[in-house]
Amino acid sequence: MQAKRKSVFVCSVCGAQAPKWVGQCDDCESWNTLVESRIERSTVRRATRSAPPAQRLDEVSIERDVRFSSGIGELDRVLGDGYVEGSVVLIGGDPGIGKSTLLLQSLAHLSQSVPVLYITGEESAQQVAMRARRLGIDAPELALLTENNLEDVTGCLESRKPRVVVIDSIQTLYSNQLTSAPGSVAQVRETAAQLVRFAKRENTVMILIGHVTKGGALAGPRILEHMVDTVLYFEGEKSSRFRLIRAIKNRFGAVNEIGVFAMTERGLREVSNPSAMFVNPNRDPSPGRVTLATQEGSRPLLAEVQALVDRSPVANPKRLTVGIDSNRLSMLLAVLHRHGGYPLYDQDVFVNAVGGIKITEPAADLAVALAVVSSLRDKPLRQDMIVFGEVGLAGEVRPVQRGLDRLREAAKLGFKSAIIPHENKSRSMPQGIGIIAVKRLSEAISKMRSE
Repeated sequence: MQAKRKSVFVCSVCGAQAPKWVGQCDDCESWNTLVESRIERSTVRRATRSAPPAQRLDEVSIERDVRFSSGIGELDRVLGDGYVEGSVVLIGGDPGIGKSTLLLQSLAHLSQSVPVLYITGEESAQQVAMRARRLGIDAPELALLTENNLEDVTGCLESRKPRVVVIDSIQTLYSNQLTSAPGSVAQVRETAAQLVRFAKRENTVMILIGHVTKGGALAGPRILEHMVDTVLYFEGEKSSRFRLIRAIKNRFGAVNEIGVFAMTERGLREVSNPSAMFVNPNRDPSPGRVTLATQEGSRPLLAEVQALVDRSPVANPKRLTVGIDSNRLSMLLAVLHRHGGYPLYDQDVFVNAVGGIKITEPAADLAVALAVVSSLRDKPLRQDMIVFGEVGLAGEVRPVQRGLDRLREAAKLGFKSAIIPHENKSRSMPQGIGIIAVKRLSEAISKMRSE
């Protein structure tokens, strides 16, 4: 029976539908995001099927290891020790940051042992081959398909039965069942749903590359991130050769885990010791520079925080940050005024996390505060000192998680002293590093003066 066509308006942010256009979406309250889309609904009723039997959890048996390596150690770390059979991974990042390069390198390694398929709707086969040759990739068993029609893609998947599939990208696919354009909310939702069903049914690892918006979020409906098992983001400045890949969602591993890579002429190269990449304990001392011991997932990471404080020529001083939360900086400046005795209402303050890394945890509070004080007083800290600790609104220095791991990482790189929260001090401190435990911000500033 012939299908009926209906026109609806779909929100490009959350995917909610409305029968007519309105200025604001009722679900996510975003303005001017409703886009007209034509859908088809069949008038044929499906036959009633019997409900499948439920299964007890203790009856589910795992006969073999369902994980296998991606061929890249840093990617395995972020995924939670490799790919999981039947999992769907969504990876996003800015254009040209290295998403396709990383996955092409991974498939080239896997093609030596398992069947793989690289599906691209953005490049021709010759362009992919040229990129592989430039990267020095020799993988004669790697299968390549240039197609963006979903029905043709699923037909190829059914015939080849690959173990790992890369879709580059999900926004270029379209289904003949829908009349909307590729990349629309309806198309992205429908194509992703069918690919997820195939991956679960055939135990195939499905990797979807996604575009991002100007704000850095994945383009398309938010439901796309809910449908997949793992969401990875590529981070890094284009001017820097270092790249970070972070797990935002992971059903099979830890979130906020990161992998570190360096972009070279031969593609992405793993950085096994990223702390040594971001800091140098033997550099010349300079005001406003503090080494922070942060934690990214299960990995301790040392990073340099820089601050520049200068008298403002205008009535409203500037507060600019790179890699640090600007709202957190405003709070720390207020605490420094109230509990540290440093009024900064007439000073421009600039804070930067070196290397393009983004620091989100509150353990960076103490390092940022001491860097600001160091720049204001024009007095450098010891360059072989690390700092970490959360600063409360009452001026107290609060403990952070996994403090011992941070200290061990610092000691391994040759740092000799550390200013840490008093509650993070224990009897099993690493050898060769002097511990300065503080309870309040004013105490940390005084200890900094005596160094």
